[in-house]
Parts: sequence; structure tokens; C-alpha cells
Amino acid sequence: MRVAVAEDGALFRQGLVLLLEAAGHEVVACEAGGDPLVAQLSTIPADVAVLDIRMPPEPDGGLVTAERLRAAHPDMGLLFLSHYAESHYLMRILEIGTDRIGYRLKEKVGSVDVLSDTLSRIADGEIVIEPELAKRLVERPRSEKRDLVASLSERERDVLKLMAEGRSNNGIASTLFVSAKAVEKHVANIFDKLGLHADTSAHHRRVQAVLTYLRSQRGDA
Repeated sequence: MRVAVAEDGALFRQGLVLLLEAAGHEVVACEAGGDPLVAQLSTIPADVAVLDIRMPPEPDGGLVTAERLRAAHPDMGLLFLSHYAESHYLMRILEIGTDRIGYRLKEKVGSVDVLSDTLSRIADGEIVIEPELAKRLVERPRSEKRDLVASLSERERDVLKLMAEGRSNNGIASTLFVSAKAVEKHVANIFDKLGLHADTSAHHRRVQAVLTYLRSQRGDA
């Protein structure tokens, strides 16, 4: 696939390019910061952009760059790489999107096979999260998290699964052949059963609901 890279560490950047090329991917752009990468990708197509989180523009240029790329190229996959497992980064990433997106630790993608598998899953529309990162978000005992997801009705679990795939309410309604109002009701029930109360934004609750679902699917809820 066509891959763009933005990484301010010269050694890691060049090593990443070598790994990508060894896996048969085409590196269409390679920059030390987000601004020049955005400029390059305004004229050069790419399937996935690989972004360091902590790079120019400082302090978290990878996140700012991703927001700009997702707005300009909504079908482009985004892979964030970092030395740091930070839950607040993951929360921001999931606010950018829950499809065609990933957050991996740099030391975990040091082989052709692992890197290619991660990129392929992102290109196929999946969300790829480092297990260590997901564990940071556990706020209740694991058994309670599993019980919360199990408390959902079958249709509510269907809705939550589609939410985790990045579908909008209208997209969920179309997939399940129900009305948008019915989906809104299911979403409200999901928020209530998962303990995501109305004192936070609907968007934030949606992200939290998706995280709860993902954790339950990994067996780490």
C-alpha cells in the first residue's frame, strides 16, 4: 500500500522506511513534521499515514496533523506511534475516529510482519490499539465491565458494535433497517446501562462506550 511517514527522529524514521519497503509498501512521503506531510499529501495520494505523536508542530503534532488529514482525506488510515502509553492520547485519538486508526508503541512494531499486519488491519477499516494502552482506561473492576456489556440487550450490543466500527446513528439505522429515532433510543439505553451519565458530552460518552465494548471483546474488560 501507499504509506506516508512523519517522524522527527531521524534514525527511527529511516528504520521505519526500511521496514515498510522490505514489506513491499511504497513510501510516498517521508517528513520530520506534520506541516510538511500535510502539504505533501495535498497532491500525493496515500492509503495510510504513520505519525509520531510527539513531533512538530509541538507539543503533540501527530494529533494535530491527524485531525487535518482526517478532515481532508476521510478514507486515509492513521497509525500513531509513540514511546509512551498514555490514556489521554488514546482518548484524543478516538475522538478523531474509531475506524481506520491505530495507536501502537514503537518498540512493538519493530518487525516487518507486525508492522504490515497493523497497517493491513487499519486499511481494512479496523481500530488497532496496543493492549497496554487499553488497560490504562479501566475505571471499574474487570468483572463489572464485563457485566455492564452483558447487561445490554442483543439489539443494543448490535448498535454498540456498529458504533465501535465508527458508524454514525444514520449509518447504524441503515445497517440494521431501523429508524434513526430507534437508534437514538438504543444509544441512550446503552449510555445508561454503561453508567455514562449526561453530565459529560454525548461525543465523550460515545467514545467511552466504544472503549468499554473493545475492552470486553479483548477479554480484558
